[in-house]
Amino acid sequence: MGHILKMNVVLHEKIWGGTRLKDEYGYDIPSDHTGEAWVISGHPNGDCTIANTEYEGKTVSWLFANHRELFGNVEGDQFPLLVKILDANDNLSVQVHPDNEYAKIHENSLGKSESWYVLGADPGTKMVMGHHAKTKEELINYIKNDDYDDLLNVIDIDKGDFFYIPAGTLHAICSGSLIYEAQQSSDITYRVYDYHRKDAQGNERELHVQQSIDCIKVPADLDQNKIFVNTKVENGTKTRYLKCEYLTVDKYTIHGSGLIKNEAPFALVTITEGSGIANDMEFKKGDNFIICSDVDEIEYDGTFEAMVTTL
Repeated sequence: MGHILKMNVVLHEKIWGGTRLKDEYGYDIPSDHTGEAWVISGHPNGDCTIANTEYEGKTVSWLFANHRELFGNVEGDQFPLLVKILDANDNLSVQVHPDNEYAKIHENSLGKSESWYVLGADPGTKMVMGHHAKTKEELINYIKNDDYDDLLNVIDIDKGDFFYIPAGTLHAICSGSLIYEAQQSSDITYRVYDYHRKDAQGNERELHVQQSIDCIKVPADLDQNKIFVNTKVENGTKTRYLKCEYLTVDKYTIHGSGLIKNEAPFALVTITEGSGIANDMEFKKGDNFIICSDVDEIEYDGTFEAMVTTL
């Protein structure tokens, strides 16, 4: 029936993290400041290991390098996608990610275009998305004057919202957010502002002001697509949130059984609610798996929601 590979997640402590990754998904967090679960990753900073099949214990990067046929023989020298769940117990820094060209030259890395699906948001939760500078000169002046109140475009968010953050977009996840993040496989972040927070030693975190200025697109595109296409599947619906050069993101909401043809070279699946069975493999909320290209179809049954990211 082909390979469906369950993942062991990699957890990262962050100054802004909390406990919701344990509370919501049962992950064995290392501390009460755990901010990120890298739930499907082949990146060296969080290379997930496989929890089942004959490849148990092997990393995603190893499998991609040694059995490219399981990934539709896609090109590239590294696994191209990365999926995380983020718990923002405090505000993340105001930041920007480079595009492929800048990241290759300066970091020998892929660029980082990403997307967010809001899994949870406390009442009144905000998000930084874009800015109000019309020129680079205006942008530099705002930054020099520490005038982020006027620079930043701040919006309200709710559970179920979706955002695409292409490289070059100034952004920040804010306190009270629980986020599903699907992105290019890159760990390059340029922090331009961090609220002058200090660590236990009284030091502020490193900023990357010049790199941020280099990468921030001016003027910002403040329009976000809010119209998403729903299609019927057996006993459920599929919502297409994003299809771009780097990734495609869908949500499946299922109440019952059905069959889906596997037409992607591989698919990254995160169960965000409920439980069920896929090709005789049981899964529950918080589980993550890769559906490989040797799976012709997925026979499912259950009541669940799943985020699915493909190329």
